[in-house]
Amino acid sequence: MPLELAAGLTLYFSRHGETQANLAKRFSGKKNTPLTPRGREQAHEIGLVLKRELGAAPAIAMVASPLQRARTTMEIAREAAGLPREGFTTDPRIQEIDLGRWDQLTDDEARALDPAYYDRRMADKWSVPALGGENYEQVATRLIGWIADLKTDSFAVSHGAATRILRGLFLGLDAAHMSALDEPQGVVFRVQGSDVVQLPPAGPGLSNPVPMG
Repeated sequence: MPLELAAGLTLYFSRHGETQANLAKRFSGKKNTPLTPRGREQAHEIGLVLKRELGAAPAIAMVASPLQRARTTMEIAREAAGLPREGFTTDPRIQEIDLGRWDQLTDDEARALDPAYYDRRMADKWSVPALGGENYEQVATRLIGWIADLKTDSFAVSHGAATRILRGLFLGLDAAHMSALDEPQGVVFRVQGSDVVQLPPAGPGLSNPVPMG
């Protein structure tokens, strides 16, 4: 059964802007990786979309993953929306999947650590964790708990795998179809009930790197 927001609530969420690890096509979990100049432009684009949808200085609860790339994206987006850079909360439940020993490795480097295990995990991301990290079910559990605690309209900045899993939960997808979803940056999704809509861009900031994680 698809995940649903409480009646009357609206959730907006985005992935952080492009990072150096994204550009290098490296797995990026809990380790820090800075935004690229394009990533900062994408964060600004997110703020412009919020401003268009909600008006200048929108009065909406805002929460970011505690990881630096998400917090920086939130700060830039808030400024573009006409808000102070500070003034949001953080919640570890929306941080990226823990990729353990694969964090900051390329696909080939990660597989080389243990090819058989890597292949097993890629065939069952729901149950098999990244080497020394989390599986999709563990991430889904914390995201579901976060959604259950939402009491007001909110905007959140999270991560690639986490937002794919969140979208998949609202859409009622299995792990394989969650994993196949894109990872757009510089865009805002809106959720009401179980209905997920990608809002039109305000500028040219869209990026869809290959899903990693």
